[in-house]
Amino acid sequence: MDDTPRIGIVGAGGIAPPHIEGWLALGAEVDILGRAGADALAERYGLRVVDTLDELIDACGIIDIVSPTATHLDIAKAAFARGRHVVCEKPLAVTVADAQAISDAADGAGVRVFPAHVVRYFSGYKQVHEAVGGAGTLLELTFRRTVAAPASAWFYSQDAGGGLIRDLMIHDLDQALWLAGPVVEVSATQDPPAIDGVVQPPVSAHVALTHANGAISHVRADWFGPDTRFRSSASVVGSDGELSVDTDELSGAREGYLPPASAVDPYRAQLADFLDAIRTGRDARVTPADGVAAVALVEAAYASLATGHPVLL
Repeated sequence: MDDTPRIGIVGAGGIAPPHIEGWLALGAEVDILGRAGADALAERYGLRVVDTLDELIDACGIIDIVSPTATHLDIAKAAFARGRHVVCEKPLAVTVADAQAISDAADGAGVRVFPAHVVRYFSGYKQVHEAVGGAGTLLELTFRRTVAAPASAWFYSQDAGGGLIRDLMIHDLDQALWLAGPVVEVSATQDPPAIDGVVQPPVSAHVALTHANGAISHVRADWFGPDTRFRSSASVVGSDGELSVDTDELSGAREGYLPPASAVDPYRAQLADFLDAIRTGRDARVTPADGVAAVALVEAAYASLATGHPVLL
């Protein structure tokens, strides 16, 4: 790969700026697909706007998908068909079948796909992961994530790729898998429940996971009012000790649903890991299988909401 990669951004919503800033900090050249909001981002960051997806894919070596979840599969497949690597904002897809199809299509094309589970690159969460072996037998894990509800309407449609569990809680479902391993049972509640597949903030969801090793994870996510500060926390209790992380202990608040700033920007660290993985052929910190596994927990959680009963995996 050229030492100066050209990145094609697809999507211009709230998560696009940290991706763009991360790529620019890594010395990449960045183009953006011409859609609503793209012109403002292009002016802000000095990007080139490209009119069609085909032109963007042809011009760029890596396609970074930050568009609504339901669009991920088709965009990724188009990129793979032209031999392009893909970075895909979480969740990888709406369903497990589509997430696995993305992974399989990348393998078939001989290219890489990187699910962007950025919390793995938060320094505090990374430190917990590195130290978790010292906690002994894992007993109980607790995760919470609270943000201001997003502005775009599609986020609230559980049937169209949105939903609190799928869009926000998936960060901590992935953390539970990263720290405690495979899950055998999922039980979910949400208050208030969705009406005709649509959730209305303020809304909270709780998912209980039983891991194959016997540990239990309690995962809560909240979409609250527009003035809500971003906050996330995690604790791990084991037979030999306890570990914890809380973003309230970090300085440098950022607006919306973005994490506090830190000495090492997690978005830049994530993209640097993906870029190095492409150049060296090694696995990144998050793999396609990780992305599929997180979607599987989301799918099980929504099945539990629908039936009112735990779901066995």
